[in-house]
Amino acid sequence: MFPTTHVTLRSLSVASKCVVLLPRGGRLSHPGVGVYSHRTLATKRIKAVKLNEEERKSKLKPLLQEAKWSMVDGRDAIKKTFTFTDFNQAWGWMNQVALAGEKIDHHPEWFNVYNRVEVTWSTHDCSGLSLKDIKMATFCDKTHKTS
Repeated sequence: MFPTTHVTLRSLSVASKCVVLLPRGGRLSHPGVGVYSHRTLATKRIKAVKLNEEERKSKLKPLLQEAKWSMVDGRDAIKKTFTFTDFNQAWGWMNQVALAGEKIDHHPEWFNVYNRVEVTWSTHDCSGLSLKDIKMATFCDKTHKTS
């Protein structure tokens, strides 16, 4: 049997208890892995890193030039407005984006009026644009084309 200890995990205002399973000797061989809750392996959250110059040229520039995203004045963030047939289509698309963002723990700033959705991406952890923003902006474009 593994030795165990109880810890409390806090996520914003939500707190939950889980059991940490420790291998023989009572220490984790890999410090970021080892928390089990409801049979799910949890890992340590890794802070996002701002895009470097090469990533800005190779990944951000095509979004700005070809996909019509634009930089937000006064911030290291990108924005774009998407238009849909009606509110239901806009809301369905927002659900797709929300679910994809939840998978990578990244969420948009957005504003919706009827068939129009304004989306802004920036990573709060690094106070600017990260690869998560590029990934989610690309996802927004792909799913908008199929909506």
